[in-house]
Amino acid sequence: MPALWLGHGYLEGRSLSPDLGFTTIQGQRVSLGEWRGRPVLLAFWASNCRSCLEEMPELAALFRDYEGRGLRMAAVAMPYDLPNRVLSLAGKERWPFPVALDPLGELAGALGVELVPNCYLLNGDGAVVATRLGKPDFRELRDTIDKLLREG
Repeated sequence: MPALWLGHGYLEGRSLSPDLGFTTIQGQRVSLGEWRGRPVLLAFWASNCRSCLEEMPELAALFRDYEGRGLRMAAVAMPYDLPNRVLSLAGKERWPFPVALDPLGELAGALGVELVPNCYLLNGDGAVVATRLGKPDFRELRDTIDKLLREG
């Protein structure tokens, strides 16, 4: 399936609740409010999604390039994913970004995520500025992140 820019739609300018968040596979609870003031990339994925796994090295490179400049990122496993598979894959691959479980679908439900791979880019105010269903155009994503970082 080719990647589609979904636009902003009903999410345009909508700030997510700062209480909304996720739990990393290390058991750390992270609320989006803790990441306010910085761009945030939420990459929804599943361990049985080949496209998701194929984009992970590019997401890792993007994270390494931008983490020091303020980008926050999490790879959020879909609620139906098996936690032991997520843990196994993350341990084997050693992704540099936080990997999260969303077993109750709290975060996926708030954003209306049903299909993966699916990325959401938030600005420093926690508002959704871009969404992408399918593999991102990483050049375009980097340009958008650069713009968000310049705007502060």
